[in-house]
Amino acid sequence: MQLLIRQRGIEDYDTSFAAMRAFTDARSADTPDELWLVEHPPVFTLGLGANAAHVLDAGAIPVIQTDRGGEVTYHGPGQAVAYLLVDLRRNGRRLFAREFVQQIEQAVINTLLTYNLHGERKPGAPGIYLADGERRGAKIAALGLKVRASGCTYHGVALNVDMDLAPFSRINPCGYEGLETVDMKSLGVAPGLAQVQQTLARNLTEQLKG
Repeated sequence: MQLLIRQRGIEDYDTSFAAMRAFTDARSADTPDELWLVEHPPVFTLGLGANAAHVLDAGAIPVIQTDRGGEVTYHGPGQAVAYLLVDLRRNGRRLFAREFVQQIEQAVINTLLTYNLHGERKPGAPGIYLADGERRGAKIAALGLKVRASGCTYHGVALNVDMDLAPFSRINPCGYEGLETVDMKSLGVAPGLAQVQQTLARNLTEQLKG
């Protein structure tokens, strides 16, 4: 799998969401798969099965309904968001959604290891959580995808790098009351968003190339 990487900079969530759907609507069997790196202004997003009651106090932060899987999450400055626009059935390949999720999660785990942080999966709870230390069990990356009947995907993964974490206290992250959310900076690691974006992109490419 070859991924064309696009750095989209700071972009409103609505703009990215519309662009992902338009790209997927227009793609053909020959369209290269793409990885979009983006940073969003503050926004809460709801997955298809989300319970709006998990938004406890949105305040001035917009709440947007999406078509990804999962519950409510927060995007904001200092978060490395990677959107994966991939055809899981390209050239006769059949990569199942569960395998695809596992590869994305492994890329996040490998990215954290680059900075001597240890992440792990939790059964039934997509995303990556701290595997050790005083903050063990805290969530550091959220994952949500849309997989169309054609096998084409969009949405992706968001890794918390250097954020204002306060908005997470205004929701039940991913539908879990009291779930602690952390970023890399709060763990004493501050490599900068641009560097983490590139590390994440490299690890995603490595995981998905096979």
